[in-house]
Amino acid sequence: MRKILHTLLFLSTSALCAQFSQAVGEPSKRMTELESYAGSIYIDKQYQKASVIDEKSGTYETMLKYNIYTDALEHKKGGKINEVIKTPTTYARINDDYYYYCNFQTEHGSRRNGYYILVELNDVYRVYKKYDLDITEPKEMDPLTGTSSTGKVKVKTTFYLEEDGMIVELPMNKKEFLAAFSDKEEELKEYIKKEKIRIKKETDLVRLVAKYNALKNMDANPSRNLLSNRVQNN
Repeated sequence: MRKILHTLLFLSTSALCAQFSQAVGEPSKRMTELESYAGSIYIDKQYQKASVIDEKSGTYETMLKYNIYTDALEHKKGGKINEVIKTPTTYARINDDYYYYCNFQTEHGSRRNGYYILVELNDVYRVYKKYDLDITEPKEMDPLTGTSSTGKVKVKTTFYLEEDGMIVELPMNKKEFLAAFSDKEEELKEYIKKEKIRIKKETDLVRLVAKYNALKNMDANPSRNLLSNRVQNN
């Protein structure tokens, strides 16, 4: 799997000639506030070694960190913070995570643009994860109880199954997952029990999607589209 991703992302090793970043202004007041909350708006507060790949120009080695709040890959240039241009033809690798800026559509027709991290690649489907923030606002001192609380930010990870630019959220508990893929509910239930699948574990979730794909391919008239039934039923 990693070898496939590595091949896809590093087709070109030449120096990046085109400008891959755009300058950003001063941090917003809201962003400054969030940085004072418990937790972090970044996946990692420190810049990490990374590669930015432009499909037309090549690869550039730099230092990046992902800002969840602004949904941006940041790097420093001349002492100023810049963002990698948000386009499907420019993507990045940070450690073992591959960030793609995608223009997806949900099964209900809504647009879901943003950075998605490729988790699993298949000739029919792909599994992505996306980071978001759960924000708890601070509470001022209560004159009756004498208590207060600080603001908090917590990273939330959502997984998606994608086919042909359409995504559906993958439920993170057994009951909801089986309901979402009910055409193979009994087979998946047996597989979960036999293999001791923990859906909240990333690798197990990927295995479960792969099993669903295999079951679909065993049908008398298999549909290559894993999402076809869901789209028709909504």
